[in-house]
Amino acid sequence: MKIAVTAQDKNLDAEFDSRFGRCKYFVIADLNTGEHRVEQNTAAIEVGGAGVKSAQFLAGCEVSAVITGHVGPNASRALEAAGIKVFVMESGTVRDAIKAYKEGELTQVSGATTDSHTGLNMS
Repeated sequence: MKIAVTAQDKNLDAEFDSRFGRCKYFVIADLNTGEHRVEQNTAAIEVGGAGVKSAQFLAGCEVSAVITGHVGPNASRALEAAGIKVFVMESGTVRDAIKAYKEGELTQVSGATTDSHTGLNMS
């Protein structure tokens, strides 16, 4: 099983990035093998549609879940359509996020957690 974590840098000790579509990197961890790889989020520089493009990218990477801080309505729909579960956390490192996921400490969300145009938290 593969999961993706939004990250500000290219390693497991990088700070978690609370932005989904505009995160700098995705750290993709294979929980079966313990291996991970880092992918630059090329959608982050898009004028519009970054969340949807990021979701499509992760679908192509065959991840089952993503750990992020906030996800907008369009990205949420794209992730749901791809069968990718969304888990949220506040802060920490990528390593913290993976550990919290494995230990069942993260909250799964359905639907948007932020308004895509204002960035305001909807909860």
